[in-house]
Amino acid sequence: MKIGINDVLKQVRLFFILYLILLCACLIIKVLFTRHEIYFAVNGHFYAFADWIAPYITDLGNGWTIVSLSAILLLFSYRAGFLMATTYALTSLSAQVVKYIFDLPRPTLLYKNQLSHIHLVKGVYMLQFNSFPSGHTVTAFSSAILILYLIKNKNWWIALFIYAVAVGYSRMYLSEHFFEDVVAGSALGVFITICWLSFIENRKFIHSPSWSNGLLHTLKPKARS
Repeated sequence: MKIGINDVLKQVRLFFILYLILLCACLIIKVLFTRHEIYFAVNGHFYAFADWIAPYITDLGNGWTIVSLSAILLLFSYRAGFLMATTYALTSLSAQVVKYIFDLPRPTLLYKNQLSHIHLVKGVYMLQFNSFPSGHTVTAFSSAILILYLIKNKNWWIALFIYAVAVGYSRMYLSEHFFEDVVAGSALGVFITICWLSFIENRKFIHSPSWSNGLLHTLKPKARS
């Protein structure tokens, strides 16, 4: 069975349509406002509850979270675990390449002389280099697309969309990234994942019966005759 980009998009269409609307809105915001204006507009709105929960939300886009999820999926399906691991590897590697090509400063470095006017969440380690794009946002949007592609109940698309957007916003809220970093990260995560799925899902081995099972099935004792 030949699987193309259109076939992948059909599985994630509601997420993808809403994402395109959001992406267009973000591009309009970028045209109307400067990086400085957008950053301080986000940074100027902070709350005690948001300070508490933002670090936990941002960790949902952490690489170790996806590695752990991949390991869990391998217990039930080699195909699902493989897709999660390889998609993360490809998107995160792409993000790192772009980071080192642009090598842009993060907010706390760019505004190092204005830190007294910036709200920073206590206890959060602040990075200073390789701001563009946001790796956490790449991972969040990529994982959301992949999970939606894999699960049967597509009604989860809105929850997955909220998850991805929340991770992206948390990166700005915590002053780890600029608006442009997050928007670019989301685009990398979405489009690379869709292209990767349309490629890898055409490999015969991934649809073999043995790949539908996981470690739990493999390790399950065979019944004696």
